[in-house]
Amino acid sequence: MKPVAPGTVIFHRHRGYGVITHVNLLTGWISARFGSETRTLDLNLSTDEVQHADGEPILFRRSPPDRMPHARLMAMVRELHKAGYEKLYLYSWPKPSGLHWRWHLFTGQRDWMQRPWREGWYGSGADYNNNPVMGWGDAPGASTDELVHALAMFDPEGLARALGRDEDHTTWFANVCDALLPGFMYSFDMAPMQKNADGSLIEMPPVPVVPVRAGLPAYSGPAIEWPPGWAGLWTRRHEMPVRKPNFTGEPELR
Repeated sequence: MKPVAPGTVIFHRHRGYGVITHVNLLTGWISARFGSETRTLDLNLSTDEVQHADGEPILFRRSPPDRMPHARLMAMVRELHKAGYEKLYLYSWPKPSGLHWRWHLFTGQRDWMQRPWREGWYGSGADYNNNPVMGWGDAPGASTDELVHALAMFDPEGLARALGRDEDHTTWFANVCDALLPGFMYSFDMAPMQKNADGSLIEMPPVPVVPVRAGLPAYSGPAIEWPPGWAGLWTRRHEMPVRKPNFTGEPELR
């Protein structure tokens, strides 16, 4: 099935040819422009019989879309690790609302709390619902190889910083991908702080696992351990200010 995103040319039996201006992959509603530059029409992909320009039907919910890009990012990072870019890391964490998860790719020194930020190397599942791209020139529905090549063309200097060995993290990441893909992702969510029956802090509880699309059964695979270099971060989380972007261009403290 072809991807659906803003800019896709479609055909509607009553309106003719048009161009999609907005997509919501969670609800199945799109907005499209038919002839008029000033007016858009809202269409439901489940009931309005929308087609691609070549006549292929757009069938919503036959294959539920990913609500978040994290599983696709995990597959891409695993392939780059195989190619020798082992100093590439994927950090993911929930928004305060818990409805969406953010993601952040970084390279170089493996420091989970003081991560370097590069433009285009971070994003949010909330943005992905409306425009299912990562943001570095990739196309909606791009394969893993296509994502790798798009990132290399977008920021070759940044990707070059990932060259090098980190065998401990690469082994951990490969095992996590084998356990979770294609339907689940990991979340580095340290809240709430879990405690034992005696009130002492649980230093390293299992990593939270989150489905990337609706309708999946609860995760029943092996427990996911925290990545190398995470030990001690739980007790220091309130002592170390962490810089992260607020997606308006300015970093903020978490």
